[in-house]
This record gives sequence, C-alpha cells and structure tokens, in this order.
Amino acid sequence: MNVLVTGGAGYIGSHATRQLLDAGHRVVVIDNLSLGHRPAVDPRAAFAELDLGATDAIMDLLVEHKVDVVMHFAALASVPESVADPLRYYHHNTAGTVSLLRAMERHGVKRIVFSSTCATYGEPGEMPIVETMPQDPINPYGRSKLMVERILRDRAAADSGFAFTALRYFNVAGCARDGSLGEDHTPESHLIPIVIQAALGRRDSITIFGDDCPTPDGTCVRDYIHVEDLCAAHIRAMDAMTDGTARFCNLGIGRGYSVREVIDVVQQVTGRPVNVQTGPRRPGDPPSLYATAELAEREFGWKAQITDLSEIVESAWKWFESHPDGYRSD
Repeated sequence: MNVLVTGGAGYIGSHATRQLLDAGHRVVVIDNLSLGHRPAVDPRAAFAELDLGATDAIMDLLVEHKVDVVMHFAALASVPESVADPLRYYHHNTAGTVSLLRAMERHGVKRIVFSSTCATYGEPGEMPIVETMPQDPINPYGRSKLMVERILRDRAAADSGFAFTALRYFNVAGCARDGSLGEDHTPESHLIPIVIQAALGRRDSITIFGDDCPTPDGTCVRDYIHVEDLCAAHIRAMDAMTDGTARFCNLGIGRGYSVREVIDVVQQVTGRPVNVQTGPRRPGDPPSLYATAELAEREFGWKAQITDLSEIVESAWKWFESHPDGYRSD
C-alpha cells in the first residue's frame, strides 16, 4: 500500500516508517521538523517538510503518491505544556487533524490509523484500563486527542466507506534494538531517557514528581510499551481495516512500573548511579495508568512481545550511549 506518515521524523513515526518499508509498503513522510529530525527519516521514504495546517499541499501529496491510507502521528504530547498553553495543543492536535482529514476527504482517502492516548481516560477508578471505561481527560493534551476521536466518529457516521482505528497509547519507550533509531526530544519529557541522561552525567539529577501517590511505593505507575511493538500494532491495525471499520484499542503491556522501579532498572542496566530528588506532584498527572490490550489482540492479532522493563531500558541505553547528542551525534 501507499502510506502517508505524519510526524514521520519523530520518535514513533520514524520507527513506523522503517517497519512499513521493511514490510514492502511505499511511504511518504510529512513533518514540520519543529520536533522531529530529518536524519531519522528512512532514506527509502519520500519526504516533505509540511505542517498539518497545509491542507492544499497535503492534498497534492496524496494525489502525487496515490496514498491509500494515513498513519497520523504528528502531535504535541507534553501534559505539563498542555496545561500551561492549551490553545497550542488544540491548534496543533485537534485543528491540525481536521486539516488532514479535509485533505483526505477531497482526495478520497478513507483510511486512517490515529495516534490517540491513554490520557483520554483521565483518572479511571480501577485498573487495568479497558476501552469501555468512561473518558474524562484531566488535561488539555488528553482533551485535544479525545476531540479527534469524536471527530473521527462523526466523519465515519457521515460516510459509510470511511475507516479508522484509534490506538490509545500508554507510555511508549525504548529504541530500535539494533541501536540505529532512537529518541531525541528537546526538551526531553519521557522518564526513561531522562534517567539515562542522568546516568550519562548529562543531568545533575532527576526529580520524582510526587512520592505520596496512592501507589505501592508512592510514585506514579505507568504502562511502558516498546516502540517497536507499538509500530507493529499500527501495521496490523492498518492491514485489518475494511470499509466502515471504526475501532478504539488500547496499546500497552498490561502492567505498570513505578517511577522508582524505572530508576532502579536504569541504574542496574547502565551500572551507573543516578542522583534523585523529590518534588511536588504535577497538575494533570494521574497516579496510575496501565492497560489491558486484549481488544487489540482479538481485533487484529496484536500482543506486546517486549514486556520486561530491563529489555526496554537496554534498547534505550544502546541508543543513548552511542548517540549522546541524539541525531546530532551522527
């Protein structure tokens, strides 16, 4: 198939692009490079530096490359930033997706795999989280993604041939296990890279945001899914779509690890100590989030293969040790 990947120069999008190409698909990537990295884009893919708001230019690409399906990763994804600057999140995540959907509609592209988030659930009253639980996000990031889910429902209701799968991610982590693709954010907001940076001496310390959560060790608990597993789920979801498909599926490993557990595993894997401080809990940050992904297994045969936190951290360590300056190291 001919696949348009939005945000394909970013962390997840670059891994997905490679997997799509390796599976024999043809890929065109768009990315505005505000957060992504041009060297992360597989040279086998076509590339256009575009913002999601460039509706007409995206439509031209859809025509030029005869796109069959869209994988939509492009988004802002920092919970604290969304609380501080909500309009930016609604502009990029929600309005940007509307622009993309308009371009698709004009060209007749009717299939999309959407990068949603567990943040749409807010603070569920029980764990693990299943797809039928109420969605009540507690931060603008989660609300910006939930709005897109509702837009997709409405788009599908208006056109019986339109098909979508919205995949609600939990915490994506790790890097390509061969060390060739990684994670490079400025500023970095993901826990495992932050702890690894401290182990490398590139940070003086790390801060645990809250040690008084209602969790076994008082620190936040999250479900960490390896990026390669996540991208494999996207391809399976894409391949399983038919006219009228409308799916919402969790992607996770089915258990949570606490912040302290992550720190301990990073120290074990790297053999280096990490200086840890404790700060107050952040607004909009639920104490515990982990999934059941049984629906994804039933719907399109996906199940996480990398579920041990040490293996996830080892893949990230391999990248960061050999690329201390991210893609600028090459």
